[in-house]
Amino acid sequence: MQLSFRLRLMIGYAVMVALPLAVFGFVNFKAVSDDLNSNLDSSLQRVAESLDYIIKQKQRETQQPLRPAALARSSQRNTTAKTDYFAFLREETRRKFVGPMLPPKDTLQEQAEKANVVWAAVYEHILLNPKNYFIQVADPTNTVVWRSENLLSRTLPLPSAGMLPNDSVPFRYTIPRFTLGKQTLRIFVYHTGNAQISIGYPVDEIDSTLAELFSILTHTIPFVLIAALVAGWLLARYFVKPLADLTQTAREITAHNLSQRLPVRRVNDEITRLTETLNAMIARLEDSFRQIRQFTGDASHELRTPLAVLMGELEIALRQPHTAEEYQDVIASALEEVNRLSQVVHNLLELSRVDSGQVDIVREPVNLSLMLEDLYEDAIILAEDRNIRVEYLADDEPVIVLGDKVRLHEALLNVVENAIKYNHDGGRITLTLEREYTEDSSAEQPSRALVTVNDTGIGIPADDMPYIFDRFYRVDKSRSNSAGGHGLGLAIVKWIVEAHQGSIHVQSHVGKGTTFFLRFPL
Repeated sequence: MQLSFRLRLMIGYAVMVALPLAVFGFVNFKAVSDDLNSNLDSSLQRVAESLDYIIKQKQRETQQPLRPAALARSSQRNTTAKTDYFAFLREETRRKFVGPMLPPKDTLQEQAEKANVVWAAVYEHILLNPKNYFIQVADPTNTVVWRSENLLSRTLPLPSAGMLPNDSVPFRYTIPRFTLGKQTLRIFVYHTGNAQISIGYPVDEIDSTLAELFSILTHTIPFVLIAALVAGWLLARYFVKPLADLTQTAREITAHNLSQRLPVRRVNDEITRLTETLNAMIARLEDSFRQIRQFTGDASHELRTPLAVLMGELEIALRQPHTAEEYQDVIASALEEVNRLSQVVHNLLELSRVDSGQVDIVREPVNLSLMLEDLYEDAIILAEDRNIRVEYLADDEPVIVLGDKVRLHEALLNVVENAIKYNHDGGRITLTLEREYTEDSSAEQPSRALVTVNDTGIGIPADDMPYIFDRFYRVDKSRSNSAGGHGLGLAIVKWIVEAHQGSIHVQSHVGKGTTFFLRFPL
């Protein structure tokens, strides 16, 4: 099913809001998660490094190996115990404590007191941190020697033998999630060479924060989507209403009221430009319909007149007997009307082929100078009966254009014939051919040829100038009929000139004459 434009606009707007919102929610959730985990890792690392620093510092201060106070005497008797710094931490009685308790001074020797200062400092440091930390210390052989009280008898992960580097190189890594009983921890393991410190912290707080953030996002996004749908519907209604008004007005415009126009808003936006474009199209349609109606009426008139004359003469010839000479006159008159009909039909057919794009223009070099010389000689013969003087002005160098020789001759001959038809007896016609320079051309290379046909005839009124190239349009129908015109010649001339990428325009003064300017690219 095809959705309406309004519904598609509303859904599109909602999707445009939903996609960035979903991306924003995902990125925000991921950023918060990464930030929380990164902060937790930093905290675990600081705790591990602090413990390592305290252990090393107290070792330097006491200048004694790390040994439990309870085994101080036995260590003096057993030389192998001197290197087992964490032996006392493996005793069961010590594992329940968060750290080694402060040694009682009245039961330990001074040497044992100095050794236990390290564990006392570690113990004090642990008490200053949150109780949620799970801390485990192992010796370089991965033997756990001490763990925080909250670990009980459980053990945190330790690096495998293959992972341990040289003792002089610190080694650290993070375990994102480790299950310890009912709790899930994030583990930081720090190997310093002397000891391996594992720090764990529950991720319940992080999971709770992320779950709360996820809940906020999942509850917020639907409301935002609903708001986006409502806003999209309102926007669609706002933007579609002018289109609906245009549609309603356009439906009321028919072939009988093409003068009506679509309402143009005062806002300069796409809809306004669309309205102006449609109004321009309607104006062109109105002009085309006007021309079609005028063309149909004029064509009917042009065809009806010779047909009526022909029918009348034939009826007269059939009413009563006539002599052979009278029949010859009737036939000659009928033949003249038939020729006139044939010319009209030929011109109509030619224009119809032009409109349908069936006329091809042959492109070949044409000597325009030689063509105008021939037309000049023909014009002298055609104008002789009316005592019209014909002049021709041109340079000696030939002017060559690219085009159809037959069509160009037809166009120029039509203009010359009009200059003779609508001239005064004893008038003058001047043909001129010259090269014309434009802004893009140079003094050595002109860009186009200019043909000028000037007469001293009756001229064309200013009101009729815009329509002289319309089909069947005649300035003075009575005089045009007497001159044998059909109102199609200049329409054909205009088409031929424009088909050769040329231009034609007219200057005229009533009673003083008319000048046609025809330009063709060289």
